[in-house]
Amino acid sequence: MVHGCTSSKSPQILEEFKRILKEKNIDNVRVIKTGCFGLCAKGPIVIIRPEDTFYAMVKPEDCEEIIQTHIIEGNKVERLLAKDIDGSKVDSLDDLNFYKKQKRIALKNCGVINPEEIDEYIAFDGYKALEKVLKEMTPEEVIEEIKKSGLRGRGGAGFPTGKKWELTKAYEDKQKYVVCNADEGDPGAFMDRSILEGDPHSVLEAMAIAAFCIGANKGFIYVRAEYPIAVKRLKIAIEQARDYGILRKKYI
Repeated sequence: MVHGCTSSKSPQILEEFKRILKEKNIDNVRVIKTGCFGLCAKGPIVIIRPEDTFYAMVKPEDCEEIIQTHIIEGNKVERLLAKDIDGSKVDSLDDLNFYKKQKRIALKNCGVINPEEIDEYIAFDGYKALEKVLKEMTPEEVIEEIKKSGLRGRGGAGFPTGKKWELTKAYEDKQKYVVCNADEGDPGAFMDRSILEGDPHSVLEAMAIAAFCIGANKGFIYVRAEYPIAVKRLKIAIEQARDYGILRKKYI
């Protein structure tokens, strides 16, 4: 599966920005690739932080102008500002009507952090929940917290997560597993792919918490081969988590 942004030359845009910054000896600006913002029709997207200026449908040949006009001269490139559904230009991603009333939870880090850098995930409080669970809570307390939250499966059945963990914990067996089903059989459904591509460490952290609660020490992630970017970033995240001592060297 190829992204719309990828097919629209987002990798070339990334490299072009890096080339121009190096050529102009600008060393106080970082170029960061992120996961999907959820606005495929407006991609490739470039956001200039900290002011959050939102440029849409950017092309490789636009990079020079963005750096010269915005980064060096401090002026916005008006022609590249995103347009809302009424045709008006918006300065920030949060100004779009599509986003104004949304509160992203599962996808909160997608489009914000570099999914291939564990330090960025940690900088946004990544693995803090796992730390709290391991240091301050018992499996029973965590399960009770999950039950109180009302968290349910995201599939059609909507089975209560806390109940599932409670039943699994109660089952006596020497070997238990945590299985993450990241396959999507519904046409046009890319929720799991978006999380794996944009925030893979959140999946690993959740699996580790689940393993602690039910008494498992091995995990499996089922993801389809048609999602090569998700597979690649997931593998990177696993290796990084192993290097940091968060996951075992042999198992997830």
